[in-house]
Amino acid sequence: MLQQTQVATVIPYYHRFIASFPNVLQLAEAKLDDVLHHWSGLGYYARARNLHRAACLIRERHAGCVPESFEALIALPGIGRSTAGAVLSLALGQRHPILDGNVKRVLTRCFALAGWPGEAAVARRLWGLAERLTPVQQVATYNQALMDLGASVCTRTNPTCGVCPLNTRCQGFAKGEPSRYPETKPRKSVPLKQVRMLLLYRGEGVLLLEKRPPSGIWGGLWSLPECALERDPADFCATHLGVQVEALYPLPRRRHTFTHFQLEIHPLAARIKNCADSVLDGSDRLWYNTAQPGRLGMAAPVARMIEAYRALTTGDNA
Repeated sequence: MLQQTQVATVIPYYHRFIASFPNVLQLAEAKLDDVLHHWSGLGYYARARNLHRAACLIRERHAGCVPESFEALIALPGIGRSTAGAVLSLALGQRHPILDGNVKRVLTRCFALAGWPGEAAVARRLWGLAERLTPVQQVATYNQALMDLGASVCTRTNPTCGVCPLNTRCQGFAKGEPSRYPETKPRKSVPLKQVRMLLLYRGEGVLLLEKRPPSGIWGGLWSLPECALERDPADFCATHLGVQVEALYPLPRRRHTFTHFQLEIHPLAARIKNCADSVLDGSDRLWYNTAQPGRLGMAAPVARMIEAYRALTTGDNA
């Protein structure tokens, strides 16, 4: 959960998640929808899918016990070199270097390492430093201290260098420009993608949802049917869903920022005239009662859009 996400944001999600899935086997037995529901709003949903798949593989291949070898652990989905090293060093005291965002920041400042850490050459230098500096004894203490140092002292902005235990040997501090490191990723123009999402209702507060493909943005989550802006919505509903619609009316646009692009959503509400059973053929569609929401994995922007629609149709603006 802490990958790409701040601790303060993660804490309430973590407590709810652990309360529902207190061990690997219970996580493996859970439905992916329920796991994604607990992750809704946290973003980067591939982490949740990988975590669930890893739990299933631990149950199937490792008798329900988290593997204790680096090779077996890194073979699980969603676990890279740094995560595997953190798990094995912190839990078992094995000697493995780690290189999360906080550690990268400490090392690039301490050694005034130029370049963006995402570049292959810079990453190799960082791993070399991490490997050389990781002690043989008290590895768990060292790795935890290094992460905590980056999180609480060597912060991204306004680092408190005066109390840092490394300030006498930090080259970034000696140069008087610690915040120059690590260097940022070269800027690129962020593309804008646009899509129309359809709030198709058959009765008061009952909307049609579709499950998104397992990969890509919001992979595996429940969402609203969507069509290209240039496509006629009524024709799309007839050909894609086998339903006829009427009373189409647009709702305010919404914009959501992803890492690599911005998504502008054009919501359009419409009433379904004919509720053919064939609309639910397969397992990737369902009728969703907004007054009695179920435990579905749903991206926060979609959930907010549905809640805004519910408030609009019921007059509930609380």
